[in-house]
Amino acid sequence: MKILVIGGTRFFGIHMVTELLTQGHDITLATRGNTNNVFGDKVSYITIERTNQDSMRNALSDKHFDVVIDKIAYCSNDIKYALDVVNCDKYIHMSSTAVYHPKHINTVEDDYNPISEKLIWCNRTDFPYDEIKRHAENALFQEYAKQKSIAVRYPVVLGKDDYTKRLFFYLEHTVKGIPMNINNIDYQMSYIDSSEAGKFIAYLSSTDFTGAINGCSNGTISLKEIIDFVEKKYGAKAIVSTDGDNAPYNGDPEFSINTDLAKSIGYKFNQLNDWIYELIDYYISMCK
Repeated sequence: MKILVIGGTRFFGIHMVTELLTQGHDITLATRGNTNNVFGDKVSYITIERTNQDSMRNALSDKHFDVVIDKIAYCSNDIKYALDVVNCDKYIHMSSTAVYHPKHINTVEDDYNPISEKLIWCNRTDFPYDEIKRHAENALFQEYAKQKSIAVRYPVVLGKDDYTKRLFFYLEHTVKGIPMNINNIDYQMSYIDSSEAGKFIAYLSSTDFTGAINGCSNGTISLKEIIDFVEKKYGAKAIVSTDGDNAPYNGDPEFSINTDLAKSIGYKFNQLNDWIYELIDYYISMCK
């Protein structure tokens, strides 16, 4: 298939494009061109400014793709700037479990219905992250209802290539004895690793599925369990204090993400415990 990927040059986008290439697809990347080229001549390139309507129009008008995978549509205007100009048989939007308000144990896709929510046309800086992501989905499924589309909802994505270093924060503070303020240390939470995050979107590109769908590793873990593992294995001692550095996941509720819908279309996610501790060990090696 002829596939356009908007974004996709870092983190799990690299895993996704690599999987698509392995499957034999013809890939075009649309980016600003500021990220190091990791694919060379294996893909074609289009230069865009994602938040500029004229740039999107000039770059994508009169082009057809079997699938468009949009990794960097954050708000409703981002959706508009893409779908007003690009012609495709299927559009895959990288959404987020942040659309659920709130997430909870066994969060299912029907817990947020973008068709019945109020749509506000907005830019990325107009509202907090969770709200702009909701309006992106609202725009997709209300204003472009005739377009075959998928909204992929992931929780926090983790991996050795995670440039946000959010999990690394907890591990480094524990190993180095730096005080940290954690207000949800006992809460069970869901995650997905970057490799599978990329592979699942690649899988969806070849299915007939449309609508919103969750993606997540099976199982949950608490920050306390992660910290306990580090303390026992490495002889460290976490200092948890309200006077410490504010932790990146503060404010997140206890939740798990249901992936029965993904299973129903033939995709089975891996187990969280099969990769999370190896990742922790990797991060610990970076702390020394």
